[in-house]
Amino acid sequence: MSLTLWLLPLLASSVLSIEMTFELQEHEVQCFHETLPKDKKITLEYQVISGGHFDIDCHMLSPNSENLYKQQRKQYDTFHHKTTEAGEYTFCFSNEFSTFAHKTVYFDLDIGEDDMLPPGEDNGDGAHATALTQLESSAYAIHEALRLVVDYQNHHRLKERIGREVAEYLCTRVQNWSIGQTVLIIFVAFGQVFMLRKLFDKPAARMGGKVGI
Repeated sequence: MSLTLWLLPLLASSVLSIEMTFELQEHEVQCFHETLPKDKKITLEYQVISGGHFDIDCHMLSPNSENLYKQQRKQYDTFHHKTTEAGEYTFCFSNEFSTFAHKTVYFDLDIGEDDMLPPGEDNGDGAHATALTQLESSAYAIHEALRLVVDYQNHHRLKERIGREVAEYLCTRVQNWSIGQTVLIIFVAFGQVFMLRKLFDKPAARMGGKVGI
């Protein structure tokens, strides 16, 4: 029974994770708001996936407009904080410094944290309590391993998308360069043919005519 009671809060984890990928145009600022209670641990992680030099400005404000976090022209970063007051927290992403490049931004906001520790206390029931503790420890280890797997999957997906964006950008540049080179070669070829025809198709008058015998 104690194992079941321990597993229920483990399965219904107290961590709320919010993930989003959005487009940020040049000279644009986008802000997100989240109402949080006091003494809540939050983790904000963001990364620029594509656009420009892969940099962006980010800042977070408390309910009383206190600046909790501020970074400029960062490609990615992680911010940890424990709320000191309840209210609406605001975090913004800015691309105001960019003149023509729009950005694709990913962020992950984790709210709360599991306060459960691996069970190891003996309830005084001898071998039976020890057996339950081993099962609970195994369940806790699996739970933590799965959370780690989810984090790794998110990071690998981000790296894969960034790599794809870079590859597509390079492919476009190479394709445009190849088209330009092809047009230039065709233009030079027609120019050479035109010049050769102009050299060999001169009028007879310019050649001095025929000489009498």
